[in-house]
Amino acid sequence: MKTIKMISMSLLLGLFMTLSANVRAQDPVKVAPNAYKKVILENDQVRVMQVEIAPMDSVPWHSHPDHIVYALTDGKLEITDKGKAPMVAEFKAGDAMYMVATTHMAKNIGDATVKLIVTELKTIKTKN
Repeated sequence: MKTIKMISMSLLLGLFMTLSANVRAQDPVKVAPNAYKKVILENDQVRVMQVEIAPMDSVPWHSHPDHIVYALTDGKLEITDKGKAPMVAEFKAGDAMYMVATTHMAKNIGDATVKLIVTELKTIKTKN
């Protein structure tokens, strides 16, 4: 009986870890094509995306590596990082922000469509 409990707990923990990894690995282009309108450039070093989030629209849970966000318009987003309380980010057109790798969701709580350019940094392999 004790062995069965240990196996059950191990399977449950393994399932939880698999599901957690899947949440972290969600590609924003795949989970939010309504917001991530276009991949402008992609190569082995960066992925640059055009993002538009209409008022009251949400972007579901997704992940980014380290990335830069450039605001094309003024905006107000409620951003919820995994495991943290929601925060409000207000920005002006022309603002640029560096953000570390994250899993989060976002909602446009402003009155206008938020337009951004998001540049994800890929791991650069160095030659030995």
